[in-house]
Amino acid sequence: MTRIATAPNDRGTAAGNAVEVRGIVKHYGTTKALDGVDLTVREGTVLGVLGPNGAGKTTLVRVLSTLIKPDAGTAFVGGYDVLRQPKQLRRTIGLTGQYASVDELLSGYENLYLIGRLLDLPRREAKARATELLERFSLTEAAKRTAKTYSGGMRRRLDLAASMIGRPKVLYLDEPTTGLDPRTRNEVWDEVQRMVAEGSTVLLTTQYMEEAEQLADELTVIDRGRVIANGGVAELKAKVGGQTLQIRAAHPAELPEMARCLHDRGITSATVSTDTGLLAVPITDDEQLTTVIGVLGGRGFAIAGIDTKVPSLDEVFLAITGKPADTADAVPSLAKEPVA
Repeated sequence: MTRIATAPNDRGTAAGNAVEVRGIVKHYGTTKALDGVDLTVREGTVLGVLGPNGAGKTTLVRVLSTLIKPDAGTAFVGGYDVLRQPKQLRRTIGLTGQYASVDELLSGYENLYLIGRLLDLPRREAKARATELLERFSLTEAAKRTAKTYSGGMRRRLDLAASMIGRPKVLYLDEPTTGLDPRTRNEVWDEVQRMVAEGSTVLLTTQYMEEAEQLADELTVIDRGRVIANGGVAELKAKVGGQTLQIRAAHPAELPEMARCLHDRGITSATVSTDTGLLAVPITDDEQLTTVIGVLGGRGFAIAGIDTKVPSLDEVFLAITGKPADTADAVPSLAKEPVA
């Protein structure tokens, strides 16, 4: 097999960007799954895409992998136009969907070797790559068994290995670790980080906030088909309040008076939590922290303990969307959807 080299479109992605999406719209009947989505993924980074059930995450991945056509907007991946250059684009990407899609009649090794050959890898390289990934995903002992004998977790790991065998320039991971045990999840994270270190770019949709925080360089939050927030993890946390200074008084009865003292000095955000027995003060920097402690110390209040609490990514997600993260991104059936 011979790979045909095609130059990226002149209107392709800007230097340093692997993915550029502008104004993407997708309807399913009267439902607008994507409503003018814009996003950019820089080369060699991981963009985490978060959103509640039905937000449009999986629809976006399907558009960017040429599985469905958008109704409006433009998208370029690796310099190739999703609509005008789908064949060239497919050679630059890897995709792992929400459900494992391996050939159950082939062995684990045969699945990976076949995909390697379909990606134009020479026989020797396809064999070596299949063996390497089977080892990385702890499937070596099951390499010769047919995939239909694999457990759900083993099939998922094989599917992930298949998406990585061609060392794609851009890798889409749509809920990649759903249903995996913690050890296997860590193996997937290690492999993703390895691929990024080698130059790949990853677009990751996930409902695991720990996963997003572990892997993503930047985050985009989608709700009802629209981007409602984006930025780094620390940046999004700062948007919902930054750090909270938690003060435990040596004499709990003094907590209300401590709060009034701070209010008198203009620190009106100080509140007393009767549940925790703590004085909580949102702060934005170390200088403000020093001021709070100085004010209380100057008034002679005895402090038994001080701690700072940074909002978790779960709290950020809830604050931004007002909804909990679910485990699936439901979209209408694609049975009649044209493929580019």
